[in-house]
Amino acid sequence: MTNVVVVGSQWGDEGKGKIVDWLSERADVVVRFQGGHNAGHTLVIDGVSYKLSLLPSGVVRGGKLSVIGNGVVFDPHAFVAELERLAELGVDVTPERLKIAENTALILSVHGELDRMREEKAGKGTRIGTTGRGIGPAYEDKVGRRAIRLMDLADPDTLPAKVDRLLAHHNPLRRGLGVAEVDAAALLGELGDVADKVLPYMDRVWKVLDDARRDGRRILFEGAQGTLLDIDHGTYPFVTSSNTVAGQAATGSGVGPGAIGYVLGITKAYTTRVGEGPFPTEQDNEIGAFLGEQGREFGTVTGRKRRCGWFDAVLVRQAVAANGIDGIALTKLDVLDGLDEIRICTGYRLDGQTIDYLPASQGAQARVEPIYETLEGWKSSTRGARSWAALPAQAVKYVRLVEELIGAPVALLSTSPEREDTILVTDPFRD
Repeated sequence: MTNVVVVGSQWGDEGKGKIVDWLSERADVVVRFQGGHNAGHTLVIDGVSYKLSLLPSGVVRGGKLSVIGNGVVFDPHAFVAELERLAELGVDVTPERLKIAENTALILSVHGELDRMREEKAGKGTRIGTTGRGIGPAYEDKVGRRAIRLMDLADPDTLPAKVDRLLAHHNPLRRGLGVAEVDAAALLGELGDVADKVLPYMDRVWKVLDDARRDGRRILFEGAQGTLLDIDHGTYPFVTSSNTVAGQAATGSGVGPGAIGYVLGITKAYTTRVGEGPFPTEQDNEIGAFLGEQGREFGTVTGRKRRCGWFDAVLVRQAVAANGIDGIALTKLDVLDGLDEIRICTGYRLDGQTIDYLPASQGAQARVEPIYETLEGWKSSTRGARSWAALPAQAVKYVRLVEELIGAPVALLSTSPEREDTILVTDPFRD
């Protein structure tokens, strides 16, 4: 039985929510394995929009087990708020339907405060462009072995000492930033207020997933952000604070790499990113404005306007290699409808040389210049197409060129936010 990992192949915002929801119909278990509540998915089901930021996409569908793995940094207050928003839409997320890894690290108010203070004090060119939700500082504490983990909320005898250890690091930082220290009793109170609301969801996720795998249940691993925001393989330092590539699905959930059978890379038919950092094909002009307007390019979580540009085959080809992508889900093809011509980046020029990869150096990334191939656009609509025959010939030509340039086939083609508007070429959950 094939288990599937879904990852973003660009800078995130590729339309993973719809594809994960579409695949969840074939899955028994849906797992989040990294990131936090800084990433957002929008699902449109029967005309109702569900905006998720921490919970796996499977929670809105009955009969599915949803899992938050140990690779996620978990904000208990954001979790409770998200449960309440879903309840207002008629979705009841019970502990039977959702399991959270007991060893996941928590995001606390002190993390969000530190995140925002750092961004405010950073000068031009040094600001990362974080969401300010405390993701980075929480991962720092996890690696620094001072994090408060979910299981700690169930152990009031040891929790005070763990809080003291955490604040022994944070309070000197706060003094250096000129802000008041955090009182240990106040932080313990913050944790106590939420403990009873989240602990019923706690479980040994590695065991839950091992049992599911042995029972032959189909598991869908859902990543957040995108490959180019990976802490190791992305446009460092303008990245997120976790590994976003497919290999993290194993580490971030407690399964072995052999449990993964197919890697699906979600790939937008053009390119976007939010925040700071290099963007070789960015179009800060009428083309970028067109893509942003047609694609409604605003962040699900933050509402931030996304930077837009032409499809960059160099970056996606690199993502295919880093993730071991077997096939891509190409999304938002309909956004390109009506353009006279469409350009695809096929390589870069760097200091007079032609290269076929994104260099790791921050300085070199800022200097690369895209090399484009230009195609004729199409005037008829691709929106809502559910077969290759319904697509304009030039749109099919565009898709085939994308496949050739990135070295991976299109497994699914999405032509609108509606889940039914999807052309299936290869079912990732093949037996």
